[in-house]
Amino acid sequence: MAKYRITQIKSKIGSTQRQKNTLEALGLRKINQSVEHEGTPQIMGMINKVNHLVSFEEIK
Repeated sequence: MAKYRITQIKSKIGSTQRQKNTLEALGLRKINQSVEHEGTPQIMGMINKVNHLVSFEEIK
């Protein structure tokens, strides 16, 4: 399973409550904060829901 580094690049102000909850579930609370997660289908779905607020890259 690939690992991904997810970084919040935009503010969650103005986002829906569902998107805010998704960022919290990913472990992101501040802009430019990064977390690492395994590339499970659940995590990839969460990334897709907030892809306009985060950037992600695969870690080797």
